[in-house]
Amino acid sequence: MSEKNRDGKRTARERLAVEREKQKSAEKRRRTLIVGASVVCVLGLAAVIGVVAANAGKDKDSKASGPAVAPSGAQGKDGLAIPVGKDGAKPTLTIWEDFRCPACQAFEAAYRSTLHELTDSGRLRIDYHLVRLIDDNLRGTGSLRAGNAAACAQDAGKFRDYHDVLYENQPKETDDAFGNNSKLIELAGKVKGLDTATFRTCVNDGKHDAWVDKSNAAFKAGGFGGTPTVLLGGKNIYQDQTLTPAKLKQMVLAANKG
Repeated sequence: MSEKNRDGKRTARERLAVEREKQKSAEKRRRTLIVGASVVCVLGLAAVIGVVAANAGKDKDSKASGPAVAPSGAQGKDGLAIPVGKDGAKPTLTIWEDFRCPACQAFEAAYRSTLHELTDSGRLRIDYHLVRLIDDNLRGTGSLRAGNAAACAQDAGKFRDYHDVLYENQPKETDDAFGNNSKLIELAGKVKGLDTATFRTCVNDGKHDAWVDKSNAAFKAGGFGGTPTVLLGGKNIYQDQTLTPAKLKQMVLAANKG
């Protein structure tokens, strides 16, 4: 083999090695983004001292009073699950989430299109459970208020669209912007037909506040570590750092075949 040919093959191998390293680095950054965000919303989150101090005494006890009023169509034990997708879908994905949680937003950004595809095609049903961990950890009422507003959207048959809008417009974790009902009503304007007098009354009256609190209590009783908690067949699949939208889709399709 000539020296020229050897150099050419060596150069090709080097280019291939560089390309592989680039792919590995990109995948590592993607996993770091999602997994790194996931640790933010753990149940035992250490609150930032300045934020806690600034909110000390504010909404110190914001637990709702009165009976827990489940939103229309809520299912599961104690009516704590908001279903999306066909009831007859074989696999069910259970998601515990907090609208103030940045890790939940990261999950939504990465998996939303896949979840929409699978639910719209009738291959997957999702049970959403709303919690308020960030309220407990950093004070404020944004998780509660957003959870109540999402339940009000469920009453109007527009939960999924409003759910997506809330994550698309999520404030920083330490910013309790969702604690303002007017902000939540403003965002409802992004969902066709949702901003009605009935929706506004539901949001402002906190119709489903006690229901969100009950869901939050169920989450804690379940011993889950943080949000998002994503269960498929009872198994916490989001703990698997190799999980990707494509892998989730394969799991769901396999469940449909089985």
